[in-house]
Amino acid sequence: MPEQTDRVKVHIRCKNCGESFILRGSRDFRGQIDTGFKRCLCDNENAFDIETLV
Repeated sequence: MPEQTDRVKVHIRCKNCGESFILRGSRDFRGQIDTGFKRCLCDNENAFDIETLV
């Protein structure tokens, strides 16, 4: 039987260019969310505001 993962929506906003993304991801057993998001359109990989949506 596979482990159940919680699906959550997150709002990611780039601190460099202001681009905004709303993605769905899964929460692992440690509470971290994985959306597969790696990089903004401006090539930023580190500076983001991440907020969980209800």
